[in-house]
Amino acid sequence: MSKFPPKPGPISAKPLGILVDDVFAEAYAKQGFAARELVTRWAQIAGPEIAAHAEPLKMQWPRPVEGQPQEPATLVLRVEGPMALEIQHSADVILERVNRFFGWNAVGKLAFRQAPLSRAQRRVRPGPPDPKSVAKVAESLGGIEDDELKSALARLGAAIKRN
Repeated sequence: MSKFPPKPGPISAKPLGILVDDVFAEAYAKQGFAARELVTRWAQIAGPEIAAHAEPLKMQWPRPVEGQPQEPATLVLRVEGPMALEIQHSADVILERVNRFFGWNAVGKLAFRQAPLSRAQRRVRPGPPDPKSVAKVAESLGGIEDDELKSALARLGAAIKRN
């Protein structure tokens, strides 16, 4: 008998995408999306110009009729108000791109809902502080001997005063 406990086996980590796939699959299925890629890859599918002003909200599938082929779905897009008419004029292009992505005629028509897009707007980073403001703050830092530290603190102080 050994004094030491047995060595643990190899650790096999699973990618996070696989672990949360089931969680998100149910949420997407409730909105009619069989594949979440339509939502997650929308900018690649629709193109950056369209994706900047519209996003997929849900897919509405008509009830199947026994003995008849499945009718194409209606893709409901959330569109920013001022761009709704422009996006509506691009409907044929959007339908073509979405169906090319699916590989079959999955979507037959589009419906639009005017509302702000749900994605968070990117914050614009302010530029560096004005050199005059930096110099003014640097004057008030007379007791600091390290030039690099003094310069960094002056830039920080000027940036704080600007905001």
